[in-house]
Amino acid sequence: MRPPGIEDVMTADLRRAQRAVFAIFFANGAGLASWVPHVPVVQASLGLRPSVLGLALLAMAVGALVGIPLAGRVAARVGSRAVVRASAVGFFTALGLPVLAPSLPLLVAALFILGASNGALDVSMNAQAAAIEARWPRPIMSAFHGTWSLGGLVGAGVAALALRVGVRPVAHVLGAAVIFGCATTVALVALLPPAADVRDDGGGLHRPTGALVGLGTIALLALMAEGAMGDWSAVYLESSLGTSASTVALGFAAFSLTMAAGRFLGDGLVARWGNAALVQTSAGTAAVGFGTALAVGHPVAAIAGCAAVGFGLANLIPIVFRTAGRLPGVAASEGIAAVGTAGYVGFLAGPPLIGLTAEVATLPGALAIVAAALAWIAAIAGRFVPGAPRA
Repeated sequence: MRPPGIEDVMTADLRRAQRAVFAIFFANGAGLASWVPHVPVVQASLGLRPSVLGLALLAMAVGALVGIPLAGRVAARVGSRAVVRASAVGFFTALGLPVLAPSLPLLVAALFILGASNGALDVSMNAQAAAIEARWPRPIMSAFHGTWSLGGLVGAGVAALALRVGVRPVAHVLGAAVIFGCATTVALVALLPPAADVRDDGGGLHRPTGALVGLGTIALLALMAEGAMGDWSAVYLESSLGTSASTVALGFAAFSLTMAAGRFLGDGLVARWGNAALVQTSAGTAAVGFGTALAVGHPVAAIAGCAAVGFGLANLIPIVFRTAGRLPGVAASEGIAAVGTAGYVGFLAGPPLIGLTAEVATLPGALAIVAAALAWIAAIAGRFVPGAPRA
């Protein structure tokens, strides 16, 4: 038996890095899902009015908008591995801070730190994923995002069980932080070295290119639609269609499940069809499906429409991140950070945009914005998303 050559060693290192990044995506999704169900507990313990709670939660979004571009710039200079390590430690350390906060100012500070560290981890782990995929024989970016979705489903399920059996919120969140944090710490040692994605010229995104602006627009529209579905699908089923409480939950459940399934199927579809064709087909089909569901106005059609949007959105962000991470003259981390920031703005803007539009129109009419956003993506994708699977 011959000793392993350099190619064998490189392949072994790459496979270890792949498994490590899968673990980090899963742990990040599970960690976030462990905190979110306890928001009402925090609200009650601090006696916050809904409006005050909404403003406090905005601190997490502001933190993300700070952490995302900062992480992109730092990773371009020192490599994404160092940023993943630092931000992962920060994220799991901060995960329990909101439920421990004894006052509103400390809650705001805790949410800002959690949002900033999560945003930095999001950019840097996606940069690692992009570096791994660039060396992998087939597309795998969608699988990383599918694993994040799976982590969210597991984390939410465990949180629901903990609430049912009476586990204290502080004990549950801190336990989740320790378990998922320790798993991530083990994974951190196997990440690709700085040479895998650091820029030779020290990084620096000098000016947004047309391609980057186009990809940012797709990310903004996609996450605007996702945010709107998350906040308004249940309201639409209940208030506009008059469904029961049990049926209301099926809309978002269908959306979440088809998104997760679509991401695990996405890499194979990219390999067969190419990036651009998948974006155009999935966004266009979802636009038609959801628009038709709104026109029909029946609960079964609405649930099917939610499922169509989930599947249609599933691979848009993975493909946009893949493309942004390979733009000529742009560090992968900064390209991903730029489109990620645009996407996050869309995610924040989507729910209030639907609400404001519903004030002057109807809720079904406002939700038509989601179908329009998907149709817009399908129309412009060919200009900004390359057709080849490996492009």
